[in-house]
Amino acid sequence: MIVTTTPSVEGYQIAEYKGIVAGEAILGANVFRDLFAGITDIIGGRSGAYEKELGRAREVALAELEERAIGLGANAVVGVDLDYEVINNMLMVSASGTAVVLG
Repeated sequence: MIVTTTPSVEGYQIAEYKGIVAGEAILGANVFRDLFAGITDIIGGRSGAYEKELGRAREVALAELEERAIGLGANAVVGVDLDYEVINNMLMVSASGTAVVLG
């Protein structure tokens, strides 16, 4: 399945629009990770634990998006938008786009 942030896919024409699809992932952050991330924030640098969790949440959200597109009979998702939020020490990633059939 092709998943892209662009409104079209080079070399293909959109034969059919199936509808908007979305995928979400909300992952809790471990207390120890929060502690070490706080220390990292104080002394400077990057928080590898949070980067790893964000990457995992993004993968889950995109996989869910693809599953929903397949369920509609699509073979691609165009115009994908990724949103990141922090809610009560939880990481949320949502992905949305338009499921299409490429011809």
